[in-house]
Amino acid sequence: MNDPRFCPSCATPLAQIEALEDGGPKSRLRCPACDWTHWNNPTPVLAAIVEYGGQVLLARNAAWPAKMFALITGFMEAGETPQEGISREVKEETNLDVSEVNLVGVYDFQRMNQVIIAYHVVADGEVSLSPELVDYRLYDLPDLKCWPAGTGYALADWLRTRGHEPRFFTDAENEERRRGLAS
Repeated sequence: MNDPRFCPSCATPLAQIEALEDGGPKSRLRCPACDWTHWNNPTPVLAAIVEYGGQVLLARNAAWPAKMFALITGFMEAGETPQEGISREVKEETNLDVSEVNLVGVYDFQRMNQVIIAYHVVADGEVSLSPELVDYRLYDLPDLKCWPAGTGYALADWLRTRGHEPRFFTDAENEERRRGLAS
């Protein structure tokens, strides 16, 4: 989401204004008329390493290049725990029922101003993708390659807990993957 341009309280144009906060002086978008502050805090995003039939399910978002597959992700909803949220996201996006949820870790994703809360989930049922997803692949653990971003680091950490040293896409492979040229 783009930064707001106008104060939601009084409609005055916002400006970068330095003010004293608990940690010292900090420049943020603020309203010069009513002192409203745009905090721009990171958004919590949930991610699932979906174990399905002994393999890991990676999916491709409809907006991504043809060869780019990753973890199931989504935003938390108000009134749900992270564990409930990731179970809901897996159900919504794959139609799979989650029977087990285990925290893998919390990962920084500053490029998108997000904090990723990653889980390993065990799921079963019949895969039926939501319109948001257009394809999925199942991988044996030794065949997985990780990508150099938040959810890729989560996958690497989880693979280590399973006794597998993670392999990462090289920079060139990752660029090809992001452009849709590599598998």
